[in-house]
Amino acid sequence: MNKLKASLSLFLTMFKIGLFTFGGGYAMLALLENEFVEKKGWLTKEEFLNMLAIAESTPGPIAINSATFIGYKTAGVLGSAFATLGVCLPSFIIIYTISLFFDAFLKFKVVEYAFLGIRACVVYLIASAGFKLFKGLKKNALSIAIFVAVLGIMTAFSIFSVKFSTVFYILICGTIGLIAYLIGLTSKKEGNK
Repeated sequence: MNKLKASLSLFLTMFKIGLFTFGGGYAMLALLENEFVEKKGWLTKEEFLNMLAIAESTPGPIAINSATFIGYKTAGVLGSAFATLGVCLPSFIIIYTISLFFDAFLKFKVVEYAFLGIRACVVYLIASAGFKLFKGLKKNALSIAIFVAVLGIMTAFSIFSVKFSTVFYILICGTIGLIAYLIGLTSKKEGNK
């Protein structure tokens, strides 16, 4: 597939995902995985998990970072631009349209109930993405210990209303993973002597 054709396919796919995803980037993860890993096969499960780690760790919204990464991997710089535009354009169009009629729009009871329904769906989409990511996780003692610790700490902090940025969770867990890797590397070198 040539790069222009791949870029147009990326644009249309990302536009569709951006148009029908409510709840932000985390709600989009299940759709991205379904589209690019299962349907198109453009990414392996391992590449998808690595992409999520990179997209979450770098500045900017996870949806845009993911689209940029997938676009670049699939069709280079052109694919990256098309995928990023495709994922951003639906939100821009919808928000711009709503802003034109915002006050009149919020007066409708139907709109209020629609947003309540959308919120419930967003919770499901985020939980579904989290469950799929957990299933794809390499299950060893370290990864399970980190998962249980972070889940416990996040739950406790939520119950007791302690503010703690998710960035710190990522940095702490990344540091622990790096230390574990270096310890494993050192152990292998000593074992080979």
